[in-house]
Amino acid sequence: MKKLFPLAMFPLLFACNEGDAANAAAAPVAIDDHDRCHICGMMITKYPGPKGQLFLKGTESVPKFCSSRDMFNFALQTENQRQITAMYVHDAASTDWESPSDSHFIDAKTAYYVYGTSKKAVMGPAVAPFSTLEAAEKFANEYGGRVLDFQDITLELLADSK
Repeated sequence: MKKLFPLAMFPLLFACNEGDAANAAAAPVAIDDHDRCHICGMMITKYPGPKGQLFLKGTESVPKFCSSRDMFNFALQTENQRQITAMYVHDAASTDWESPSDSHFIDAKTAYYVYGTSKKAVMGPAVAPFSTLEAAEKFANEYGGRVLDFQDITLELLADSK
């Protein structure tokens, strides 16, 4: 029995390693100067405002978006919702609005958002993401808009361009 125990543990070692690899694959990736938006095809880095990216089950490609708004327009479609394993957006409080740094991606599901701001972004009203509620409230006080949680972002909200 003692000789069989190490052999029985062998598959568990691989299971742990696979999980680690999957988690590593879900880390945000840099947006290249030549990357195009998964929704509209525009050059992502050419425009201001926070960007987004997400990971889908069963694929190694990373759909990237010229705005967090476009990312939500894709992610909230019923046929896409179950396929998403991770979503990232730029933290607008930690990076330059005109040229967001990829070292400031945050988990989109835990972010706070300001919608209806006067701050210009690409593809309609900005959905400005923040890592803290305080930063979102400060931004809304300065540039207008209302503070929302992840679950408050809906296709209906995005369709209303006010």
